[in-house]
Formats: sequence, C-alpha cells, structure tokens
Amino acid sequence: MELLKSWWSQLSISRFNILVNVLDLSVACFEYRPGSRSGPGSSEASLQGKRNLQHQTSTGGPVQAATPGNRMRNQLANAILGGEGTARDMLARRKKERGGMQQSEALRWGKTYWQATSEQAERPVVDIEVDAYIEGSLAAESSLIVLDTMELLMQTISARENLHSTLGRALEVLLHLMATNQSVQVMKDVFSTQRAIVWKFPDLLFYEETEQCAELCRRLLRHCSSGVKEIRTWACASLYLLMRHDFEQENSFARVKVQATVALSTIVAGSTTFNEHHLRRSLKTIMLYGDNDRGMEDSSFPEQVRELSINLHHILLDTVKMQEFQDDPEMLMDLMYRISKGYKNSPDLRLTWLQAMAEKNSQMKNHTEAAMCLVHAAALVSEYLYLLEGKSYLPIGCVAFQNISPNVLEESATSEDTLAPEEEGICTGKMFSEQGLIGLMEQAAALFKEAQLYEAMNEVYRLVMPIYEERRAYQSLEKVHRSLSDCYQQLLHKGSHRFLGTYFRVGFYGLIFGDLDRAEFVYKEAALTQLGEFSLRLQNLYSEKLGKDKIELLKDSKTIDPSTLDPAKGHIQVTFVEPYFEEWELKERLSVFDRSFNIRRFVFNTPYTKGGKAHGEIDTQCMSKTILITKDTLPYVKKRSTVINFERVEMNPLQVAIIGMQEKIISLRNCLIARPPDTKLLQMRLQGGIATTVNQGPFAIAKCFLDVPLKEQTHDHHRLRVCFKEFARRCQEALDLNKHLITEEQHEYQHELARNFRDFQNKLEPMVPTKKKHKRSRDRALKNIATARTSRLFSTGSTGD
Repeated sequence: MELLKSWWSQLSISRFNILVNVLDLSVACFEYRPGSRSGPGSSEASLQGKRNLQHQTSTGGPVQAATPGNRMRNQLANAILGGEGTARDMLARRKKERGGMQQSEALRWGKTYWQATSEQAERPVVDIEVDAYIEGSLAAESSLIVLDTMELLMQTISARENLHSTLGRALEVLLHLMATNQSVQVMKDVFSTQRAIVWKFPDLLFYEETEQCAELCRRLLRHCSSGVKEIRTWACASLYLLMRHDFEQENSFARVKVQATVALSTIVAGSTTFNEHHLRRSLKTIMLYGDNDRGMEDSSFPEQVRELSINLHHILLDTVKMQEFQDDPEMLMDLMYRISKGYKNSPDLRLTWLQAMAEKNSQMKNHTEAAMCLVHAAALVSEYLYLLEGKSYLPIGCVAFQNISPNVLEESATSEDTLAPEEEGICTGKMFSEQGLIGLMEQAAALFKEAQLYEAMNEVYRLVMPIYEERRAYQSLEKVHRSLSDCYQQLLHKGSHRFLGTYFRVGFYGLIFGDLDRAEFVYKEAALTQLGEFSLRLQNLYSEKLGKDKIELLKDSKTIDPSTLDPAKGHIQVTFVEPYFEEWELKERLSVFDRSFNIRRFVFNTPYTKGGKAHGEIDTQCMSKTILITKDTLPYVKKRSTVINFERVEMNPLQVAIIGMQEKIISLRNCLIARPPDTKLLQMRLQGGIATTVNQGPFAIAKCFLDVPLKEQTHDHHRLRVCFKEFARRCQEALDLNKHLITEEQHEYQHELARNFRDFQNKLEPMVPTKKKHKRSRDRALKNIATARTSRLFSTGSTGD
C-alpha cells in the first residue's frame, strides 16, 4: 500500500486524473444490472438476476444476463475476433448456413453454436443460481476494490496539496458508485467512505464543488426511499451528518436545505420508482436524529432539522396528492400553492411553481388570480435582482409591489435560510433578469386588464415604466401609455358599473372530507354568481368524489355543532358574504375597485327571533352579525382563503333597524353618484323608500321605534333618528335628480313621487324634525353667531364664515 501511495504521489495531475477515470470506468463495467425495476441497493437484485438467467435458458438462447462477467467476455471475444482469420471465417460460415440467424453475437469465444446451446439446455437450475451468485460476487468485489483504491487515493491527495484539484473528480467516482446497483454490504462501505470524505474535506462540498453537494443530496434522498431497511438507515445517517457539518461551518445549513429541497423536487417529478412511504419514514428518522443529538441540543440545529423534515414531508405529500385532486380545482390550487411555499428557499423552483399556478388559473379563466401569481413571481425576481444589482430604476424588492397586494411580502428574501443569489445554482433561470422581470409584469398587466382591474394594471405599469425610461425604449413606453389611455376610457364609461367578484363562506364538516373537516374558507367567485348555482357546483363536485348519498348541503347560516351531524356523511354549509369595512375605511375606499380589492374581512347576517323563527315583525326581528377574517387578502393567487378568526355581534331589533336604514342610505347614495345615472334603479329605490304603506318600510320602522317618549329613548334611538334625517336628505336629492332625468311622458310620475315624499315628511315630522325646521333653526343659529361677531368688531369677511 505504501508503495502504491508513493508511486501515486509522484504522478502528475493529468496522470492522476487518468487513474481516477479508470476507476470510474471500472464502476461502469462491473455494475450488476439485475433488471429495470430494481433500484440501487435493491434487495431483489440477486433474485431478479436469477430470473433473467432462468428466462434466457428456458427460451433456448444463450445466457446473456446483463452482468459484468458476460460483458467483459463479450468485449474480449469481439476484440480477438475483430480481425480477419480462421475464427471469423468459421463464424461467418455458421451464420450463412443457419439462414442468417442472429446468434453469433451470443457465442462465448472458443465454442461453437452447437456446444453453447447444448450446454444451456442441459444446465440445471442450481447452476443458474451459482452463476448469479458468482456474477453478483464479482460485481461486489470489484466495487470494494474501487472503494479501497479510493481510500488510498484520498490519503495520497491529503498528503500532497498540488493534488487537491483532483478531489472533485474523485468525488464523482463515489457518486457514480452511489448511483449504481450495489449489494447491501457494498453500500454500507460506500456510505462510510462518503461520510469520511465529508468529514475530511468539508470545503470541497460546501464551497468548491457545490454542484456535487446537490448531486450528493439527490443520491442520499433516493436511497432514503430504498426498500432495504439497512440502506435507508445509512442514507439517513449520511444526510443528517451532511446537514450537521454544514451547520458547523456557518451556524446554518441553508445550502443543504436548498439542495435537499431541489433534490426532492427532482426525485418526485422525474422518477416513478421511489417509494413515498419509505421516504416519509426516513424524513421522520432524520428528525428524530436531530431531537436526540445531545451535542447540538443547545443550538438551533435540531429545530432547523425539524423544520426541514416537516417541509420536505409536506412537499412530498402534496405532490403525490396532486394526481388525486385533478378534478377539484380549488384543492389542486391549494396543493400547488403549498408546494410553491415549500420551495421558498429555492427561488428558481418557487418561480417555476408560481408560473405553473398562473397558467392553471388562466386555463380556468381565473384572470385575477393568474395575474396575482405573476405579480408574486415578479416580486420574487425583483427581490433577488435588487440583491444582485441594486439599480435605482429597478423595483426595490417585493416591497415595491405592496400597492398591488400586501401578500407579496411573502416573497421577501430576509430568511436566515436564504442563500445569496451569487451562489452557484441559485437564480440561474432566464427569468431572473431585467427582461424576465419586464415579461412577468407585462403578462400581469394584460391579465388585470382582462379582469377589468384597470387600477391594478396602472400600478403594475408604474413599476415597468422606469425600466423602459432607463433603456430609452420609447416604443414600449408609447405602447404602455396607449394601453393606460384605453383603461382610463373604460373607467370613465363603466367605472362604477363593474362587478368584480362574489364571495361565499364555505364550511366543511365530516371526517369524510379528511383534512378539510371543520375547515372554513371564503371563496371568490365570478361576478353575479348565484348562491344556488355555487352550492350546486360544490355538491356535484364532492358527490362525484365521495358518493351521492354521502354529501348533504346545510341551507342556513346558523352556527354548526358538528356533534349533532351524521358522522357517516359530509356536510357543506354555504353562505353569501360581503366585504366588511369600518366607517373610517368607507371614507377611504370610495370606488368599486377600492371595495373589491385587498379585502380580508367579510360579513354575513343571520336573522332570528326570540320565538325561534328566522323572520318576524320589526319589533321582534333580531340579527347575529358575523365578521370573518381570512388568512390572506383577496384576490390572491388562488380563489379561496382560510378563515382564521371571526367576530360575532348580537343585535336587538332597534340595532337591526339602524342597519337596515344605513343600507338604504348607501343604496341611494350609490344611485346618486353613478355615472351615467341609472334612472330605473333610482326611481325604484326612491319609490320603495318614501312609500308609507309598506309594512316594513322606513316609515314603519320610524313608527315602531321613534314614536316613544323622549325620556325613554337611548343612544340607539338617536342614531336611528340621524339615519332618517340622512335618508330624507338623500331622497330629496334623488327626487331632484330624477326631475332632470325623466322624459316628458314621466312628468306625472314625477309629481306622484313628489306628493309621496311630502306625505312621508309630514308623517315623519312628529318623530323626526323636518328638513325645513332644521334649516330654519340652523339659519337662526348662524344669524345669532354673526350678530355676536359684529358686536365684537370683527371684520365683515369674518362674519361671512
């Protein structure tokens, strides 16, 4: 051994690399290939090899199992028979005599066809088993020789600094060994050698040969799904120690986290032979290693190992589930979203999944959600471009996209596990460039325009135009401004007449739903979607999956007690909800877009009476107002968001009346500010509001609650009185507006509305001060103030205030 190391230490680098290449060729030539179904280290390797030998013997053909012995003998025979001579002539004659039979390639050198076939026909099964054993032993012995030689080479390289550049090539040989079919005993030694290399040369993997670190993670994860328990155990130990060595280098193993995540993506997407059950068990084993590692218990390492294991576990489960939920669009998008979130520390993979989600949403005509996916993708690219270049005209990371959606902060690259974009293999895709960023934002703008979200499109172009200006791309700027001009024209014509979405709360109850049991979501559906239409779609979807007699719709909005439901069935509760805003929010959210975009709170009302009925008279009608808070603001990259909290407010009949009057005021105000005005809707709102004969109209509400002695009235009575004053003022404005909108044949109808309004005011006067009295009292107050100011010698201009 010492003589060998002495000789190798004197070799030049080129000659040393040739030696390593010979070892690599030996691994390829002496690989035992039992069959296509047996993966590396499979326990069925030798059994499958025997089956191959038995099959070829039973068919009367020569034994040509894909084994190293046969391949080497065939190569030797071909080399000797390659020239002209007696042996070649003999084979040619045999081939001609037998009608061109393609058997000559299978002959063992030195034997005739008759000798070969007669021997095979007479061979007993025990000989086949012995052959398989010999072939397997030869393959194993050759691999062990390569490993022993590798150990000696590593010792030689350690002693000579000028040979350190060959370490990467030597590691490739080891990775090649891990990729080939090997016996369990050989794999034990392979893992031992691999761990020794990581321990002796950590810089090699973590700083110099980062691509091979990724390849090593891929090999180890693949062996973690092996059907052989011993191999899984050794692979788990090797992967755990790789994480630990990386952590000891930088107090974090972000690199291995990223590479392991990428490796899992490659395995799941490109292989059908991995065993998902075994891989999940291996991830749990790695997590247990971290929990029980006493040497690292005072550090953050065990917690980071746990987080990585759980993340990989979820990615694995969700990827496998995707095939099961191809016909459930909402669940499919949830799975794609969770997978993309699992790849948060690998920007290239996350970007790929965000683009896939955008494409899927576009196929389902969910243009808003598709645009949001591209906005998130653009924010991700912008985050890493800013870290790489930091140019002033580029968006300052994902923060620049907050005006479009606060959800984009998910793309922030501030995590401790985030690798710098300069790292090899990070942000290498063509989309991580200025042109890629422009492409993503242009696509998002086009989809926002398709969804009639012109204001969001404007915000996207605000971020694109500085890049075009820096590039002097005047043609692109002209195109952007022309597109914006079209959008502003659309806003002028139908800005307040847009319907930008309908929302429903959906609750799932029943073990039959699996993970969805007792989960609540807010769904964003297309504008003007009816409750019955949406409920029927959900019922049909889950009935086809779970059984028609297994799904039941709950047709009310009451609070559900799951213990009272049939446990053998799945129950779905669907409720129409509306965006909810506080009074101060309504002052800021003035347009239809403002009240339909970036919403997290929704409200629905459940009417009831003390007697148990849902509806009753005005003085008995109570209501439960439920405010839902979602995890994400809507619209989002998917159509539904989980309800994470709720508030419930119980309202008495008087408070219900106040809510009713506020809604009537809002509907009237919307009619007044509509451009162009909707005459029919205006007249309908006005006529319904001022009619005094409607059983539960405004006058009936005033008669019920305000016709009481003043000393018995409360703050809520005062709020209701203020509502009526506002309502009367809006009715007067609506009456004046209608006068200018009607045609000549509607003058009589206008006079009728005016008479009804005067009748409404007269009947309301004992309970609520009329507008004229209110105006006279206000004029008297202003006159008194003016007189007082004059007496104090203030200027005339001041008295006019």
